[in-house]
Amino acid sequence: MIGRGQNAIDLYLKIRYDNNKHMFAKRRLKMRKIKILLLSLLLAFCMAGCSEGSSVAISGSGDETAGKISQNGSGMEVHFIDVGQGLAILVQSAGENLLYDGGDRSHANEVVEYLKNQQVDTIDYMISSHYDEDHLGGLVKCLDNFEVEHILGSDYVHTSELFNTFMNTATANGLSVEYPSVGDTYEFGTGSFTVMAPSGISKNSNDNSVVIRLVNGNNGFLFMGDAEETSEQDMISTGKSLDCDVLCLGHHGSASSTSWDLLEASTPSWTVVSCGKGNSYGHPTAQTMGKLSDMNIPVFRTDDQGTVIAVSNGSTITWNQDPCNDYSAGSDSADDASDSYDAGSGSGVRYSGGSDSTQNADNDTETEDTQGTMVWISETGSKYHSIPNCGKMNPDKAWQESEAQARSQGYEACKKCW
Repeated sequence: MIGRGQNAIDLYLKIRYDNNKHMFAKRRLKMRKIKILLLSLLLAFCMAGCSEGSSVAISGSGDETAGKISQNGSGMEVHFIDVGQGLAILVQSAGENLLYDGGDRSHANEVVEYLKNQQVDTIDYMISSHYDEDHLGGLVKCLDNFEVEHILGSDYVHTSELFNTFMNTATANGLSVEYPSVGDTYEFGTGSFTVMAPSGISKNSNDNSVVIRLVNGNNGFLFMGDAEETSEQDMISTGKSLDCDVLCLGHHGSASSTSWDLLEASTPSWTVVSCGKGNSYGHPTAQTMGKLSDMNIPVFRTDDQGTVIAVSNGSTITWNQDPCNDYSAGSDSADDASDSYDAGSGSGVRYSGGSDSTQNADNDTETEDTQGTMVWISETGSKYHSIPNCGKMNPDKAWQESEAQARSQGYEACKKCW
C-alpha cells in the first residue's frame, strides 16, 4: 500500500510539474509578444520623425516582399524553399549567400533554379545539417552549379552512396567539409550565425544535425535540421541563448522534436514547418502542432503555402504571406512518392576520408541502398518495429531507418508488431 501511495504521489507531482512548465512557457511567450509589440510601436514612432533617407520598414505581402531590404543595408532574407518532404533554406544578406540543406534529389533541379532566380553565383556557406537524403540530395547538384566557399557539416559517416557522392563531389571541387564545434560563430552578411549542435556523435543521424542560430541585429532564427529531443536537451544544457523570433521546426514537425523545453528556451514568435503534402510520415504530428496551438504561436507550412520568405531589417521581420496557422497533423497517406523518403540513422562513426564509390546525382530515380522498408528503432533494446510505440517504446525517442540498415547493425524484427 505504501508503494502504491508513493507512486500516486510521484505521478501527481509529475503532472503538476509538467503543467507548471507548460504554463511558464506560455507566460514567457506572452511577455515576449508584449515586448515585441512595444518595440514595434517605438520603432514606428521613431520612423515617423525620421528623414526620407532613414531605414524603411518592409510592409505588404506577396512575392514583392522578397528582395526589399531596408535602405540602411541591414536587410537579410530567409527563404524556406518548398522542397516537399525535405528542407532547404537560402539566406541572403549584403551580397552573401548561405544555403542550409538542399532538399532531396528529386527537387535538386528546382533548388538550383530557385537559387539562380535569386541571382546566386556563389554560396559563401553551404551547411549540410546531416546526411539524410531529404536534406543532402540537392546539395550535390548545387556543388556542380555554383562556386562554394565553405562547406560545414557533421563529423560522422552516413551509410549511403549519396554521402560518398557528396564527399567526392566536394573533393573534386577542391573543397573539404569543415566540422564546426558548438559555440563557433561565423560572420555572415549584416549578421552572424552560431553553431548550437551537435555536441557529440550519435547513432541517431537526426541528432547529429548541425543546428545554427542566425542573428541579424535584434532578430534571430533557429534552424534545427532534424535534431530531436536528445539534441535539444544538450543545447539547453549549454546555457547558450536559443532565443529566436523564427523557429524552423526540427524533423519536419515530428513528435520526436520540438519539446516543451525547447519552446520555453527559444520562445519563438513564428514557426516554419518544412514538409511534403500528403507525406507518409504524418508530418507534422498532432503532438507537435498541439503544442504550437496551445501556445498560440503563428505557423507557416510549406505543404500548405509553398516557399515562405522572411525579411529582417535588424529590428522587424516581415513575410511574403500571412501565416496559415494550420495546426492540423499531416496526412498518413502519401500523394507523392518522391516526397516520402526520410532516411533515419547513419553510422555514428567520424568521417576520415573520401571513398572510391561514385554515383550519378542526376539520376533521380536511382534507389538508395538505405531505402526500402522503413522500420522504427527504440532508444533501448535490440529489435526493430513497424510502429514507434510498440510495447513500452517511447515514440518521442524512437527513430526510423531502413530494414537493411537495422539488420546490418544487429537489430532483429520484433515478434509483437512485425
